[in-house]
Amino acid sequence: MNLKSHLDGLSAGSGYFWRGFPLLNLPGIRRYVAIPLIINTSLFALLIYFGAERFDELLDQSIPDWLDWLRWLLWPLFAILSLFVTFFLFSLVGNLIAAPFNSLLAEALHARLAEPTSSQDAGSRDAEWLAFFGDIAKSIVPSLLSELRKLRYLLARAIPLGLLFLIPGVNIIAPFLWLAFSAWMLAIEYADYPMGNHGLSFPEQRKYLGERRTLGFGFGGMVLLATMLPGLNFLVIPTAVAGATLLWVEQYPDARRSDA
Repeated sequence: MNLKSHLDGLSAGSGYFWRGFPLLNLPGIRRYVAIPLIINTSLFALLIYFGAERFDELLDQSIPDWLDWLRWLLWPLFAILSLFVTFFLFSLVGNLIAAPFNSLLAEALHARLAEPTSSQDAGSRDAEWLAFFGDIAKSIVPSLLSELRKLRYLLARAIPLGLLFLIPGVNIIAPFLWLAFSAWMLAIEYADYPMGNHGLSFPEQRKYLGERRTLGFGFGGMVLLATMLPGLNFLVIPTAVAGATLLWVEQYPDARRSDA
């Protein structure tokens, strides 16, 4: 492949992330986005609330009256620390919470993309919601097992890569290798949902992504960039699932048909 082909692959891959965003507003899709987002946001709000209560108690016990002015310095530090922790842990915890929803989101989007004119009878809404929660319950264990499998793959490569930071000379390029590895892992993370829904094993998923490596790097790189943008990182997970599903449908039609 020449340089232009590599650049085209990177550009196309990064574009799939942004193309996934409007898909989240399709009828019947929003529930897969809203419910895990509400759960995740509520969890962090409760943690911050109870953390603030404990922090206030700690200040009452530790600061004498004559140093009460220190509260005006310590509370902003607590707020900054809370934002910092939320920023970096939201996606990590969100992936675990959203894992059962993500497979169903990819499945629902695939059905929409394959048959865009399909619609459901409004009279079946109650049955539809019952089926939705039933599907969530059934997908919890397989989804968590899938996340553990990806975590094992991550650790087996992240630990040796992390050691490069300790080697003089080599540590100069270690940050760039880490960014590339992070982009690749994010491509694997989100491509797993549509590919796994079509029966592809984890090695098969990596094989297909490896055949279009620059496409995967472009997609994963844009996901990585989006996680660093305050505010947007709250919607990165469902947007990445939607983008990966669109990428799967458009870029791997033969694989999709062979596994259907």
